Amino acid sequence: MRDQNTTSLSRRQFMTAAAAVAASATMSKYALGSSAGKPNSNFNGVQIGAITYSFRSMPGSAEDILKYCCQCGLSSIELMGDPAERFAGLPAGGGRRRGRMTAEQKKAQQKSQEDLLNWRLSVSMEKYRTLRKLYNDAGVNIHIVKFGSIGNAGMPDGEIEYYFNVAKALGAKGITREISEQAAERLGPFADKHKIMIGFHNHTQMTATTYDGPILSHGKYLGLNFDIGHYVAGTSESPIPILEEFHDRILSLHIKDRKVNGGQNMPFGLGDTPVALVLNLMKRKGWTFPADIELEYRIPEGSDAVTEVAKCVQFCRESLG
Repeated sequence: MRDQNTTSLSRRQFMTAAAAVAASATMSKYALGSSAGKPNSNFNGVQIGAITYSFRSMPGSAEDILKYCCQCGLSSIELMGDPAERFAGLPAGGGRRRGRMTAEQKKAQQKSQEDLLNWRLSVSMEKYRTLRKLYNDAGVNIHIVKFGSIGNAGMPDGEIEYYFNVAKALGAKGITREISEQAAERLGPFADKHKIMIGFHNHTQMTATTYDGPILSHGKYLGLNFDIGHYVAGTSESPIPILEEFHDRILSLHIKDRKVNGGQNMPFGLGDTPVALVLNLMKRKGWTFPADIELEYRIPEGSDAVTEVAKCVQFCRESLG
């Protein structure tokens, strides 16, 4: 998939980054790159971020996540919706139970879901603006928020409006969810109205022709949250033709390093995904959509998600140096 020189270069870059993390307790300070102590992960014009799902193995309040971002030197993120809503006062419960339920359990679940919907339809955006300020004051921009259920069948218009209003209150330019043509048709008019982009995230189901169909035709603010690692694992092909064709409809990338033929996630530089090559293509072309780290490889014993994301940030920094 890559020539030997590219592979060797990527591996050398990764090993250098790993050694730097292991050798220096001040790595996070170095990654911040700011005399004011605020993070800066824009490297030579390429904005590196992370989806906060990467920290799922650690305590996950909005305040916790902000601390992790600063420790990793991240100045821009894709924020999962749950911590944002909890910060805003999301009522407990409302989730769907699995398996068989008694009539009483079904009634209780329905009541919780009704309470959750009523909260979303009535909650003030002030807490979300407070959350945005908290992050911005620390030097972290929330460029995307992920609401995975937005546009699902049966969702009332008012709830869809709520999600777009939250995105605007957080300062996000887009919302991400999984690929769905049905959702695209439903969300296209809302996205155009609010001028907030919907980025459809792929797993290994995406092929080179997925977006040749009508999914992007339902609105000019519909686009891709393109996961290059999943694409490589699912197709065993380079993601670069997709980038070249759809760069003007890409909300963001998810960057991870997977092996071909459905292979596993690897530390950056050790798989078959041309992460460094993609980043340098973005640099050369002047593309401004963010490249967000999604940590999915196994965390080594004795390490944690913050340490591993910081390694990924350093790999990106060195690749773009």
